Amino acid sequence: MSKSNKFGFEPISPETPLRRERSVGPMGAAVREAAESLSETTEAKVEQRRKNAEDAKAFRAAQDEGRVLMSLSLSEISTTDLPRDRLDLEEVAASDEMEELKASIRERGQKEPIEVYRDDEGAYQLKKGWRRFTALSQLLEETGDERFGEIIARVESTAEDRLGRYIDMVEENTVREDLTFAEMAQVAITAAQDEAIDEIDPDAMVMRLYGSLHKMKRSYIRSFVFLLSVLGESLQWPKAVPRNLGVDVARSLKTGQEADGLRAKLEACGNPEDQTKALQSFVDAGKTTAKPTKEPAAPREKFEFHVGSLKVTARRGECRIVSKDDFASVPRHVLEKAIKAFEDELRGGNARVTQF
Repeated sequence: MSKSNKFGFEPISPETPLRRERSVGPMGAAVREAAESLSETTEAKVEQRRKNAEDAKAFRAAQDEGRVLMSLSLSEISTTDLPRDRLDLEEVAASDEMEELKASIRERGQKEPIEVYRDDEGAYQLKKGWRRFTALSQLLEETGDERFGEIIARVESTAEDRLGRYIDMVEENTVREDLTFAEMAQVAITAAQDEAIDEIDPDAMVMRLYGSLHKMKRSYIRSFVFLLSVLGESLQWPKAVPRNLGVDVARSLKTGQEADGLRAKLEACGNPEDQTKALQSFVDAGKTTAKPTKEPAAPREKFEFHVGSLKVTARRGECRIVSKDDFASVPRHVLEKAIKAFEDELRGGNARVTQF
């Protein structure tokens, strides 16, 4: 039988199958590229959203922890809520050190942020950085340059208690040893008078404010707390009082020296040098005051001691010797010799002793 069919062609061999060539056309290629690009874009957007969420979470955490700095206008910040830890603020504002700080800010800008918190009414109140705030305020007034009207600040993240704000304020300056003992003492007195703080004893307040300082420094601060409390406004230049002199004056006042006369002398002083002389004179007067002499001790009625096996009891007009020996059996001349030797030693060998 012929293998050809009626159409005149051989059957297709299964060994050589025919395959249809398929190629992507321009439209298909464009669609495929668009799909791949869309997939990549979607993955990139998902990754970006994830990163944005992580960044936002990290920012909120930093904000909650007070690690985010803000640029605030000077006019937004008040200094009325928390008393400053410096005496003579006007003097500090006009000092050479303030001019040096202003020159640095003018040249290099503000390098260290201040710290602020919100009061009960929501207004920003200064906690730390009074010198930087004052320097920028003076520069703005002197130059009119708006760049000095902005200040970099760290905002208190969570509401601290009143005492914690006092501690934050003083720590910045005590670390730099920028405060005098009189200023540190005044902070303790002011904090004890603050109605929002439960401690009313200035002396005890020293430990709460300056607990990180060495105990000797705290002792000095307590001496100045006592000094300022007793002398008050009559001490016109407390910052000028040397540490040792202030401690000596406080010690003299505690021992009962008259404070009224010292107050009168201090009020009459015209400068810090006169004040120092008045304080030193007060201390010297206390040292030269005659101390009461001790009354002589009353003579003992009797005392006892042992010499070998002998027990001796001495009292006025009597010296008694007790022994296990039988003195009645001792020849009289032996006893007389022993007693005479005793008397000779008593009268001659130790002439200072005349009686018991």
